[in-house]
Amino acid sequence: MSEIGTRVSITVCELPHEPKTLEATWATLCEHTVRNESDLVLLPEFAMLDAVWEDECFDSARWSAATTLSDEWIARLGELGVERVVGTRPVTTGGRRFNEGYLWSASNGVVPLRSKVFLPNEPGGWEANWFERGDTEFPTFHAGALSFGLNICTELWALETYASYAAREVPLILSPRATARATTAKWISAGVVAAVRSGAFSVSSNRVNATGSCGGVGWIISPDGIILARTSSEAPFVTCSIDPSDAAAARESYPRYVFADTQ
Repeated sequence: MSEIGTRVSITVCELPHEPKTLEATWATLCEHTVRNESDLVLLPEFAMLDAVWEDECFDSARWSAATTLSDEWIARLGELGVERVVGTRPVTTGGRRFNEGYLWSASNGVVPLRSKVFLPNEPGGWEANWFERGDTEFPTFHAGALSFGLNICTELWALETYASYAAREVPLILSPRATARATTAKWISAGVVAAVRSGAFSVSSNRVNATGSCGGVGWIISPDGIILARTSSEAPFVTCSIDPSDAAAARESYPRYVFADTQ
């Protein structure tokens, strides 16, 4: 990972989970990250795994299958040829089930981050039936010299976290998602607000499927709310080189400086 003050190459993506399409998509993603010399890859929420939350009733067999498959895919992250990967996975801790964020590196393997706390519970998104509420704190994490916050999917709407990120001078907010095609514009708006209020880069990757219950579109948004990169069905992976010091400069400008003395 590049040192602070130098540029960092970040890859976002939209990925399916169906086996018949996933392997070919994964191979193409690996080619992309190697060719573009990515430093960090952000995967979608529950990348490569079954969207278990689409069913209302918890199924222990499906949960077990998802955790096994997650371990298998994590063992393959080295194929991306990058220094670090961030994603989420199913974990069971003390008999409790969580949607846990993780940071993977070739040198340290998987390091747990925080678990998702805000869980929808409605048709198509029965997350509270599958997971327990996770960590209420949104700390600063580190990938080498680069610091970041983790807001998993629905947590992009946790607007109260952005003032805290600004106060802690966090340059990057990572948001793995599993959001519908019909709500894409709304989610991009949330990403813009996250970036502008915190003075950080908002970075997100999303799942995608044929039904549109997951609609793709990953993004990298500048601290001033400019969309620097956006995935699509024609370009499901994009890599953008960012300078973390741009976030430091943004925090000195409107609207961040207005709130600085009150934080």
